[in-house]
Amino acid sequence: MNLQVIKSIDGKDEYVLLPVSVYNALRDQINNRIGKTKSQKDYVAFDPADYVENPIALARIKAGITQESLAKKMGVTQAYISKIEAQDKVTGKLLHKVKIAIEKK
Repeated sequence: MNLQVIKSIDGKDEYVLLPVSVYNALRDQINNRIGKTKSQKDYVAFDPADYVENPIALARIKAGITQESLAKKMGVTQAYISKIEAQDKVTGKLLHKVKIAIEKK
């Protein structure tokens, strides 16, 4: 199992990323532990917007689709989607095309 530990600025373990299947298996234990040690308001929900600056990547993530799926909907390659998600700036026209593609069933 791959777990990723994210350290704080001072080098202490602060977060752990784990597979969803592992989280789901441990959810009750985690919630019970959280309830005993800290209140729910001590925990902040993960928001991709806090970490993803590219609006195309953010739209895709919020839609819950992969780069490959978006590429198929747009009639382009996954590599092209990766390239535009790596850009610092994107045009309004491209954003509109992505929006239309994401809304396709």
